[in-house]
Amino acid sequence: MRLNEPRMVVASIGVFIWLAGLYFTIHGLLYDLKPEFHYGMWALGIGIVIFVVALNPLAQRKSAKRDGST
Repeated sequence: MRLNEPRMVVASIGVFIWLAGLYFTIHGLLYDLKPEFHYGMWALGIGIVIFVVALNPLAQRKSAKRDGST
């Protein structure tokens, strides 16, 4: 259980990056701010990638085999 805690922290950071990207994307669309929209889209993509990589079920299964727990 202790090895999964850092993954949850990284996944929650990814969610916050995703939410910030969503805010900047919507704000850029509403007020027609191209740089803000583009950076918001980048943040959306990066946040989603961080979240998915951190909570990848295959990586968790490999780490459980490596620890010897079932």
